[in-house]
Amino acid sequence: MKRTGFLAILLASTITMPSARAATEADYKAAYAAAEVASKEAAGMRNQWTVTVSALAAAKKAADGGDFDRATAAAKEAEALAKASIYQATSEKEAWKAMEIR
Repeated sequence: MKRTGFLAILLASTITMPSARAATEADYKAAYAAAEVASKEAAGMRNQWTVTVSALAAAKKAADGGDFDRATAAAKEAEALAKASIYQATSEKEAWKAMEIR
């Protein structure tokens, strides 16, 4: 339970951090590429969250509309979600053994 709370706080703080300047298309592309890599890694672990896919779609939609601030924020959110799902898959890979009845 403690890990879940920590992840929620980390995710919330990452998403809500304000940017000092307006995001550019290059910022969006870099953030989207990083999010896509993390998302593919999570999918490879068979633990890709649906909210990650939704955040990637929102990032693409915002970028297509020219709103690179929103697109970059959504891409960073998708990356954080993907990394959290990777963390979950990794930690639960061994954690279930502690719950096994002996």
